Amino acid sequence: MKKRNVCLQRHTKETKISVTLGIDGTGKSKISTGIGFLDHMLELFARHGKFDLEIKARGDLRVDRHHTNEDTGIALGKAFTSALKEKTGIVRYGFFCVPMGEALARVALDLSGRPSFYFRSEFKLNQRAEPYKIEDAEHFLESFSQAAGINLHIDVLAGRQLHHVLEAVFKALARALDQATQIDPRERGIPSTKGVL
Repeated sequence: MKKRNVCLQRHTKETKISVTLGIDGTGKSKISTGIGFLDHMLELFARHGKFDLEIKARGDLRVDRHHTNEDTGIALGKAFTSALKEKTGIVRYGFFCVPMGEALARVALDLSGRPSFYFRSEFKLNQRAEPYKIEDAEHFLESFSQAAGINLHIDVLAGRQLHHVLEAVFKALARALDQATQIDPRERGIPSTKGVL
């Protein structure tokens, strides 16, 4: 099988981001966004999805983290879209649950090419210890799913500590995406009756 690798850059007036992605990797990562908590989540994402991932982001963090957070999600999503090309032979769907201490996150996704994003949590989270908020994570994940063309459902089924909740979410996303991007040996073409994703 041909390796599914890509290098891309996203430059705006607010950010400069480079992404190198190997979908069929071993989980190596080198992440530097200037947002420490996001770096940690993306390192977990790479490790648990077995994606080789390098991200270097420079943004207007003197203003706030919004643009860097959003544009990193967009750049990562575009990298997956580019590396998967026409999505020939992929499994397409992924589903995974991850516990992390008191937290439990469930992710279901479809690499449909028709992006939509749903994040559900009924729990009041303790965010005092973390500068990175649940809204930041939701915005990153929505930006990623839009750019990658993913129908993405994330449900927080239990949790109090934001760190544990987001760690469970990013690990579950990684595992579900790893499933969905695998090559199905029975699939000879595009996994859709439409013939295109």
